[in-house]
Amino acid sequence: MTKLQVRAFLYQLGSFAIFFISFRYLVDRYTMLTGFWIPFTAFVIGTILAPKFQAVKTKDGEKLFMKWIFIKGIKEIN
Repeated sequence: MTKLQVRAFLYQLGSFAIFFISFRYLVDRYTMLTGFWIPFTAFVIGTILAPKFQAVKTKDGEKLFMKWIFIKGIKEIN
């Protein structure tokens, strides 16, 4: 794995973890779900809402891109 691929993986993991932990707390606190359904619901919401990061090799070298449902299109990360 290249340096940018590792960075993309860490960004992906970090953003998912933030959403997962936040929504796990919110689902546990404000819904009537119990047991397995609390982390499962938080996982689904975190997977959908977390931005997606990807390292791509282009003519200009390897670049890091981000796609998120709250941002139109694909954004290049420097």
